Amino acid sequence: MPISDQDIRDALTSYLAWHPGESAALAEALRVLATRAGFVSRVNFPMHVTLGALLVRRGTEILLIRHRAYDLTLQPGGHAEPEDPTLVAGALREMAEETGVDPAAVRWVSEVPAYIEYGMVPARPDKGEPAHHHLDIGFLFATDDAEIGQIQLEEVNAAAWHLGPRIARAIADAGPLDRTIPRSTS
Repeated sequence: MPISDQDIRDALTSYLAWHPGESAALAEALRVLATRAGFVSRVNFPMHVTLGALLVRRGTEILLIRHRAYDLTLQPGGHAEPEDPTLVAGALREMAEETGVDPAAVRWVSEVPAYIEYGMVPARPDKGEPAHHHLDIGFLFATDDAEIGQIQLEEVNAAAWHLGPRIARAIADAGPLDRTIPRSTS
């Protein structure tokens, strides 16, 4: 069964239960979610869902990519696909596609998203996309020994392990990294 709009609302609800101080920043996304449908579709404007993966290695490093189109360094991620069975599975798929990391070497850490960001994306006339909003839902994953493989050169300039500002929050929110939740694909 593919990702539903209810799955997206549930992710926001669980996230805001842990981070109530972010309610104002996500209020517009909640309003849009209540008035429309089909947010997995990348042609749903003014907003659709993107998924991200914060992958922590050995509890000290985080995997970041250099995004080709936006020339930004950020966590692996991208658009949800209609065939993604869950938000988490979509985030894991995007991370593996962009970085070549073997998903079998990765553990999903928490059902609660590590972050949710609502932001404006500039128009991309080459793709027929007007300016619109992404509701980016990111999940925390951990690994002991995953390595970067073949990167997706169409979308990514580089991938590397870093120490960064999100790692401290992700680790603090998740608690001990040995508290893993079995990966679900349904």
